[in-house]
Amino acid sequence: MAAAAAAGGGGGGGAGAGPVSAPQGLRGWLRSAYRFATDRNDFRRNLLVNLGLFAAGVWVARNLTDIDLMAPQPVP
Repeated sequence: MAAAAAAGGGGGGGAGAGPVSAPQGLRGWLRSAYRFATDRNDFRRNLLVNLGLFAAGVWVARNLTDIDLMAPQPVP
């Protein structure tokens, strides 16, 4: 197992997996974003994704708390 990992044949595809071509088209970008978010072997990527999701949640909580969904809507 260690010999396979040292030879580059290990199955993870982490940050040091080798040169990766740039994604082509929307499908390539979505695939690379999915692989970026779901890579279990790279702590830094997971940390960045988690911090981004946390920041998005904080933004939503701060900016959407003043909306009163039960208030009557203006009639045009």
